[in-house]
Amino acid sequence: MKGRRPRPLDDGDSGRRRVSLIKGTTKLIKWENLRMPFISNCTASAIKDAATALINGDLVAFPTETVYGLGADAANENAVNKIYKAKGRPADHPVIVHISNINLLDKWANEIPEYAIKLARAFWPGPMTLILPRTHLAKDFITGGQNNVGIRIPNQVVGLALISEFEKQGGFGIAAPSANRFGAVSPTTAQAVEAELGQYLGANDQILDGGSCEVGVESTIIDCTGSTPIILRPGAITAAMIFETTALEPVSTNKVDIKAPGLLESHYSPKAKVILDQIPERGDGFIALSEIKTPEGVIRLASPKNTEEYAKVLYQALRRADEQLIKVVHAQLPIGNDIAVAIRDRLTKSANK
Repeated sequence: MKGRRPRPLDDGDSGRRRVSLIKGTTKLIKWENLRMPFISNCTASAIKDAATALINGDLVAFPTETVYGLGADAANENAVNKIYKAKGRPADHPVIVHISNINLLDKWANEIPEYAIKLARAFWPGPMTLILPRTHLAKDFITGGQNNVGIRIPNQVVGLALISEFEKQGGFGIAAPSANRFGAVSPTTAQAVEAELGQYLGANDQILDGGSCEVGVESTIIDCTGSTPIILRPGAITAAMIFETTALEPVSTNKVDIKAPGLLESHYSPKAKVILDQIPERGDGFIALSEIKTPEGVIRLASPKNTEEYAKVLYQALRRADEQLIKVVHAQLPIGNDIAVAIRDRLTKSANK
């Protein structure tokens, strides 16, 4: 029946669900490795089922090019509240709405300035979130009670397929903050989502496995509610790229009267203590570009060759430190005005725990 989601079959009298995992581009994940009742490789059937789950008010964690998001129907208050509960997220913290096509932007936003349209045409699908004046569709439970809303179109085949299928089934957008506990390190693999949130998700919630995220840090957030773009959170879309597209010099600040994801001084934090640009001691973890040697007795967590690779492996390295029960992680901050700005932002907030 339309609108009803197929449920996994009961596995006899075992009290657990029997789940079919279909081998795709990522490795098969065995039941005994799961706390979640469902984790899927991303076949067309799995994506359709996941979209139906969203229509039914369940949660679906899904990949984007930046990090994995924890998604719910952005027009369903009860479903969105499940996100806040699973993440332990403050109720006044807004979430980003994900859509599949720029033509759907006016469903969620109005009074869109010309420079915002230029940015959307240049960088969507892509790792950029635009903050715009909201329409009646964007309720307070999405915006944190503000009169604006964050919108983005992700550039990841599985994530886009899920959003498109959800819209095909009657949805308007998927609310999706990062699929981690509030303030913790964002997940860049399905396995990290399960480890982080598995115990907080419901029996009918799902995780779509789309492999590792390509960018590895969250989207650039740009406030487009004024005459000039303001970068609230740096990401892969840089100030230079914004200027080249709009001919407007963006302001980079998180000190404006707008709430947006990732603006707290302490965020993106592992359990380990993070120390920046200092010499690590024996037994400490270490993250630095490959050209920087590892001191004797120090545990190398990542050796990226460039800043793009640094961003991609950063959160995995921080999670690896916690898995290995490392107490202190030293990170050497990369220089530059590219995605290095975002890396410095995330590591500085990690160190502020």
